[in-house]
Amino acid sequence: MTLQQLGVIGLLLALIAGLIFSKRSPALWFGGALLLSYLVGWQPLEKALTNFSNPSLITLMLLLLVSLAIEKSQLVSWLSRSFSGQNLSLVVARLSLASGFLSSFVNNTAVVSTLMASLRQHPHFAASRLLIPLSYSAILGGMLTLIGTSTNLIVNGFVEEAGHASLGFFDFTLLGLIAFGAGLLVLIVGAHFLPDTGKDEQTAAPYYVSARVADGSQLIGKSVSDNGLRELQQLFLAEIQRGEQLICPVKPESVLEPGDELHFVGDLQAVSKLHNVPGLTLVPGEAEHSGELMEAAISYSSKLVGKTLKQVRFREQYNAAVIAVRRGHERLNGGLGNLVLHAGDVLILATGKDFPGQNELGQDFIYVNGLAISQPLPAKRSHWVLGTFALTLVLSMLELVPLVKSLPVLLVLYLASSVISVNELKRRFPLELFIIVGSAIGLAQLMIQSGVAGMIAAGLNQLVAGYGPYGALIAIFVATWLFTEVVTNNAAAALTFPIAYAMALELGTSPLPFFMAVAFGASASFISPFGYQTNLMVYSAGNYQLKDYARIGIPMALVYSTVVLLCLPHIYPF
Repeated sequence: MTLQQLGVIGLLLALIAGLIFSKRSPALWFGGALLLSYLVGWQPLEKALTNFSNPSLITLMLLLLVSLAIEKSQLVSWLSRSFSGQNLSLVVARLSLASGFLSSFVNNTAVVSTLMASLRQHPHFAASRLLIPLSYSAILGGMLTLIGTSTNLIVNGFVEEAGHASLGFFDFTLLGLIAFGAGLLVLIVGAHFLPDTGKDEQTAAPYYVSARVADGSQLIGKSVSDNGLRELQQLFLAEIQRGEQLICPVKPESVLEPGDELHFVGDLQAVSKLHNVPGLTLVPGEAEHSGELMEAAISYSSKLVGKTLKQVRFREQYNAAVIAVRRGHERLNGGLGNLVLHAGDVLILATGKDFPGQNELGQDFIYVNGLAISQPLPAKRSHWVLGTFALTLVLSMLELVPLVKSLPVLLVLYLASSVISVNELKRRFPLELFIIVGSAIGLAQLMIQSGVAGMIAAGLNQLVAGYGPYGALIAIFVATWLFTEVVTNNAAAALTFPIAYAMALELGTSPLPFFMAVAFGASASFISPFGYQTNLMVYSAGNYQLKDYARIGIPMALVYSTVVLLCLPHIYPF
C-alpha cells in the first residue's frame, strides 16, 4: 500500500467520522476534504474545479431554481383537494399517489413542505396518521425519474465522469414503479398503526413556553392557585425557575416571587392566555415584536444544533424571539434560553419587522411557515408555468433538447415574466448542495485513480466470494443503505459509488446494476427521522416519537429492499 493510498484512506475515514458525529454542514466536510486533496498534491487544481461544471450538477442546480416557479403554481392546491375523505386507506392512497407524482418531477422537500400545511388541517384524521406516509411516498416518488431526486442526478454525474453514457430520463422508472407500488401497500396498511395524536391535544403538542413574573407584578406574594395559574386550560405549569433553584413539581400553594420564571407545557393556541395574565411576560420579552408568529423547524445541518438560544444570540441574529419549542413527545425542562437545541425541534418565533425570509434561512431551518411558499399564481399563469415546464421535460425525454440547454431558457422566461425574481434566485441558490456534489465527484475520482476504491472493492468481493455478482450487488446496496441512515443520502451515494464501480470492474460485469444499487440504496432512508430531510420535516409536525418511524419504517425498508434486490438484476442485467 502506497503512502498516497494510506493518506486517501485516512481522509475518507475522517470524512465519514465528520459526517456521522459532527453537526457541522456536510458541505464543510466535503469541501474541506477536496481542498486538502489539492493542497497535498493528490489532485490538480484544474481537475478539482472542473468537477463543479459537471453537466448533471449544472442540471440539478437549474432544476432546483426552476422549481421555485413550480412551487408557486396551483398544482399542489389542485392535488390537495383529493385528500378529503373519511376512509384512512383511501386518503393515504390518494396522498401517496399525489406526493409520488409531484416528487418525480419537483424537489421533494418543496412537495412535503407545501402538502404538509393542508394535511395538518385535515378534518377527519390527525396529522400523525398522514405525515410519515407523505414523507415516505415523496422518497419513493423521487426514484421514478432521473430528475426525481438530487441523488439520481448525482449518481448520473459520477457515471458521466467515469466515462459512461448518461443515464436516461426513464432508466429508473420501471424499478421505481415496482418499488413504489410495494411501498404504497405498506403505507396504506401501516397508516392504521401510526399514533392518533389528535385525540389528546395536550400531550400530542407539548410546546414548551416560558414566562417571567415582572417586578411589581400583582402575582407576587400569592400562590399559584390564587393567581389562577392552575386553571389555564391546555397549559400546564410544569416548573418554576427561581435563580439557581428549580421547583418541580409545582404545588398549588407555591408562592410566586419577583423574577420567577414559569415553565409551561401544552397547546400553542393557549399561549395567548398568558398575555392576559397581568404581570406575566413571555420570555424573553416578546411584547416588542411585530405581532406575527412563525413556526420554524431546525435542519440537521443547522448551526443551531447542539447550542442554546443564548449561545447563538438568537434574537440579535434573526430579529426574532423564541416563545415556544416542541420536540416530538419529549417533555423539555429548564429555561428556554438554556435549552440545547436538536435537529427537528420546532420553534415558535415572535418576529420583528426585519425578520429574514425563508430563502435566507434555508441553511438553518427546513421550513418557516408563512414564508416557505409564496401565494399561488393565478390559474392562467399556473397553466403557463406548468405547460412550459412539461414541454421542457418532453423535449428532454425525446432526446431533442437536453435539460442542461432548455432549463436556462426556461429560467430566463420565468425571470422575464416576473414569475420569479433575481433576488429569489440568489437567496434560494443551493450553495451547500453545489459544494457537496462538486467535491464528491472529485473525491470519487481520487478514490478510483489512487486505487483505494479497487482495494475496498476487492475486500468486499472476497467477503461475498461464492455468491457472484449478485452477492456483490447486495453488499453495495446494504452498505449504501446503512450510510444513508446515518449521513445524508447524497453523502451516502458519494461514498459508495466509487467502490460499487470498482467492484463491477473487478467482477467484469456491467456496472449499470451497481449504479442503480447505489441510487436506490441511497433513497432507502425509512427507519430514522435523521437520514432524510423530509423525514425530519414531519418529525415534530406530526408529534412523532422515534419508535413511530421504526413501526412503519422497518416494514417499509424490508419490503423496499427486497423488491429492489429481487428485481434489479432482471431489469438491469449483469
